[in-house]
Amino acid sequence: MEPPLPRRGAAERAGHQSAVGLALPNRAALTAPPWKAYNQRALTMSLAIETIGLTRNFGTVRAVDAIDLRVERGTFYGFLGPNGAGKSTTIKMLTGLLAPSAGTMRILGEAITDPERACEVKRRTGVVPEELALFENLTAREYLTFIGRMYLLPAATVRERTNELLAMMGLENEKKKLALEFSHGMRKKLALAAALIPNPELLFLDEPFEGVDAVASRVLRDTLKRCVERGATVFLTSHVLEIVEKLCTHVGIIAQGKLVHQESMAEVRTKGSLEERFLQVVGADKVERQKLSWLEGGG
Repeated sequence: MEPPLPRRGAAERAGHQSAVGLALPNRAALTAPPWKAYNQRALTMSLAIETIGLTRNFGTVRAVDAIDLRVERGTFYGFLGPNGAGKSTTIKMLTGLLAPSAGTMRILGEAITDPERACEVKRRTGVVPEELALFENLTAREYLTFIGRMYLLPAATVRERTNELLAMMGLENEKKKLALEFSHGMRKKLALAAALIPNPELLFLDEPFEGVDAVASRVLRDTLKRCVERGATVFLTSHVLEIVEKLCTHVGIIAQGKLVHQESMAEVRTKGSLEERFLQVVGADKVERQKLSWLEGGG
């Protein structure tokens, strides 16, 4: 577990002061510990997600192997990897659904090992899990109302946001239909609406475009772009590289449980396409060797 950051005033007792009362080091008599602590706090507050050595074991299998994620606030972060690489396990740990075997996490600057802080962080985040986990015997309006009250939002705010979200997702006319009667795309849109109702600072999305048609996909993409434009952070896992390349500002690639690559999309584009970079990092030579004998030659 990380040692706690020094409280304000510690440096003042050591003789460092500022005009506004914030403890700042005197460069002439700079000592390493307070200055490092000050920089660490500034770095932590600028990150929406920070992990150090995050690990998860299932018996003898290491699904996630000591990954160090750095996701800055206000970015659209694409988390990529082959099937079974550890993407969903990572996102479950980040959202508190799964306890890590080792390592530390900070979400929105808070260490979520503290139950009280973890609860406060969850009020500032939205999640669309891969399995969706909707309450299927509720209508869309009933479900969003329930989620809004779970976030302790005022009743008037819940009504207003529910009306707007249903209209934006094209679900306003499905007044009597239960969630279990919805198509896959409608269920995805309802899950995203539920994640947006608290107006989150951080949004986790696990494969939100899987099995979604072009119309629903466009609605989801436009909504997520608006979230980032207003300053929210989006953490997205997806197999659709084209969507990630269009939407995301930064990417991380995980393979066999290890974070093997992390950089901005601007840097990726200087070296080619995201697909080329992805195949290079996870092992394009293995993909190229996979051929079917009866499709080769004239046999």
